[in-house]
Amino acid sequence: MTHAMLTIGALAAQAGVNVETIRFYQRKGIVPVPPRPERGVRRYSKDHVDRVRFIKAAQLWGFTLGEVADLLRLQDGMACDATRRIAEERLAVVTARMRELRNVAGALRRAIAECRTRRGRVSCPLITSVRRSGLARGRSR
Repeated sequence: MTHAMLTIGALAAQAGVNVETIRFYQRKGIVPVPPRPERGVRRYSKDHVDRVRFIKAAQLWGFTLGEVADLLRLQDGMACDATRRIAEERLAVVTARMRELRNVAGALRRAIAECRTRRGRVSCPLITSVRRSGLARGRSR
């Protein structure tokens, strides 16, 4: 890491997160904790800012913190095969989730359309549909 000059508050501000996020990442072992000088305050570097920004960007791409940790270990550029495998696994999860969300969107559209046609004291089609889907999942496990 390069010359340290930022307090944890300044690091958090520059990285666009709060101080507790920095501390959480430190507990998870993905952001190193600089040494505390005797009677002093820990100082963080631009490398720390870049690392936290990378973590947040990777999370926006859908990577878990465990996967982010793996990517950080492989970031020297010498392990493109390993990083590609991590990205392929994440893409498969994202693709499956998108398929699930399309199914949910279709179910919601059908339930909303059914809600519009129901009048009087009848069971709500949306609630009935959600209840049925939950029961179906419970039985399949």
